[in-house]
Amino acid sequence: MSERSERIKGTAPLGHGGAVSRIGFIGLGIMGSPMAGHLVAAGHEVTGYDIGPAGLEKLKAAGGSAASGVAEAVRDKDIVITMLPQDEHVEAVFADVLEHAAPGTLYIDFSTITPKTARSTAERGIEKGLRVLDAPVSGGEPGAINAALSIMVGGDEADFAAATPIFEAVGKTFALVGPNGAGQVVKAANQLVVGGTYALVAEAILLMENLGADAEKGLDVLAGGLAGSKILELKRASMLKRDFKPGFRIDLHHKDMGIILQAARDAEVSIPMGALTAQLIAAARAMGHGSLDHSGLLKVTEALSGREN
Repeated sequence: MSERSERIKGTAPLGHGGAVSRIGFIGLGIMGSPMAGHLVAAGHEVTGYDIGPAGLEKLKAAGGSAASGVAEAVRDKDIVITMLPQDEHVEAVFADVLEHAAPGTLYIDFSTITPKTARSTAERGIEKGLRVLDAPVSGGEPGAINAALSIMVGGDEADFAAATPIFEAVGKTFALVGPNGAGQVVKAANQLVVGGTYALVAEAILLMENLGADAEKGLDVLAGGLAGSKILELKRASMLKRDFKPGFRIDLHHKDMGIILQAARDAEVSIPMGALTAQLIAAARAMGHGSLDHSGLLKVTEALSGREN
């Protein structure tokens, strides 16, 4: 057990082996709402807060409780969870967490933010006696709904072990990938690969469609070979139909690419493919496609070739 875990030994136990945890969940949006529902279904006492009423109503319908603010959601909880859009939202909410959460509380941030903010949050939390994990997720809305998220976690090994029942309730794959901030680094790498893959799949579709091949059958073949990917598995049919209903919006991927570029700059690592992908995503946003699913990069590829549908 780590020195820090020894210091908080004796605090309120977390939910292991079927035990119930009192959870405060802040951020009941597209991702957070189904995640909170899964925690209720797993038997935990979940009190949620969001600035919009829809998520609160869904949580109450699932058997959870609604709080009137962050302070009420956080007070007297074993675990506090945030699932928020950007750094500034996490920082604002975390100020209330620091003020109202008891020492020993496990704080899990499922948001996608910069590694710098995640490390700063951890440092301030640990100073106040909190146990802090950054745990960004991948899988989009379908992953959240189906409790099939991939979770990359940064923090202390003992804290990760304590959080395992939470990860099991909302995800399919989860791993401790390093100290605080490392989860956000791996999430940045994830978004780099996802964005680049969408860009290449878009080019492959356009290439096949304009050279006389059956693109649908072609993608089926690609999905079964070395070019196969989760994106080809889940998105090839909707991309061919030009159905870009958002699961994860281009606006959010644009935000994530900014995190990636800054992280690469900080590490003095060259990512030329990443920089090009960031430009394509920025172009999609500038063309007015920010509210579309990130598979909508196909529209940028079409525009560059003068093949707009």
